[in-house]
Amino acid sequence: MTTFLDFEKPIAELQSRIDELRNTAQGGDVNIDAEIGPLQAKSDKLLQDTYARLTPWQKTQVARHPERPHFRHYVAGLIEDFMPLGGDRAFADDAAIIGGLGRFRGRRVMVIGHEKGDDTASRLKHNFGMGKPEGYRKAIRLMQLADRFGLPVITLVDTSGAFPGVQAEERGQAEAIARSTEQCLNLGVPLVASILGEGGSGGAVALAAGNQVLMMEHAVYSVISPEGCASILWRTADKAPDAAEAMKVTAQHLKELGVIDRIVPEPLGGAHRAPGVAVQALGDAIAQALDGMQGLSGESLRQARRAKFLAMGRV
Repeated sequence: MTTFLDFEKPIAELQSRIDELRNTAQGGDVNIDAEIGPLQAKSDKLLQDTYARLTPWQKTQVARHPERPHFRHYVAGLIEDFMPLGGDRAFADDAAIIGGLGRFRGRRVMVIGHEKGDDTASRLKHNFGMGKPEGYRKAIRLMQLADRFGLPVITLVDTSGAFPGVQAEERGQAEAIARSTEQCLNLGVPLVASILGEGGSGGAVALAAGNQVLMMEHAVYSVISPEGCASILWRTADKAPDAAEAMKVTAQHLKELGVIDRIVPEPLGGAHRAPGVAVQALGDAIAQALDGMQGLSGESLRQARRAKFLAMGRV
């Protein structure tokens, strides 16, 4: 059963009425199609109208939806023979950032990304997708391995930001993020980055400095969360909707600004309503991006990647 967001209450009420009618008629001889049909059509139209005019704050809520597909869903749907590789060879293995080898539509690739988890236990295990220094150092190790063997790198970004704990800072969080970003820019193989849900701060950029940056239609990507921005500027998180509007966090805004390269369409009502469709849509976009870089030399890929990011923010 779909979890409805606050702004979806009218849709939830209609859907609840439809479910009640179906339950009432279950096992009986009463034909309720004539009554359900118009209600379902009204619900579908309301869903379409609602998602056609989402505000940046509403898109932020969709990007955080608990049923939205995560890293493991995309890997299961797109990557064959996935073999996870763990550890940073220095401190520990970070469960918030997962990476490994596999085959993507016939290509051997290295896949790296954030995993948030699906329930309380898995979210605690994966630290809600907030990477620690050892996670970013693992990502660096895997990118270097991919570079050595000429494997394209696919990154799947979904994090509210890097873990802000004292222990992470003591182990060099900022340095690890900077080194991971540097490694992305230095790769001599194609790097395709995809923003799945939340792309928060340096914790996201550390895996997203790619030749092509794709973004799901209802994902968000920003230097700080809307709540964090509102707390700094207005001293209250209640202004988060205003902050989301001002920061231009949506895929549509970021495409206009040149921060991302392509928007990947989601099923009506968000990726959580039809995860399989969303997964395959992203797979098609990644395949097209990799096809466009086929045959390019390592130096060409590096120069194009660096030029792309250096051009951002310049008039």
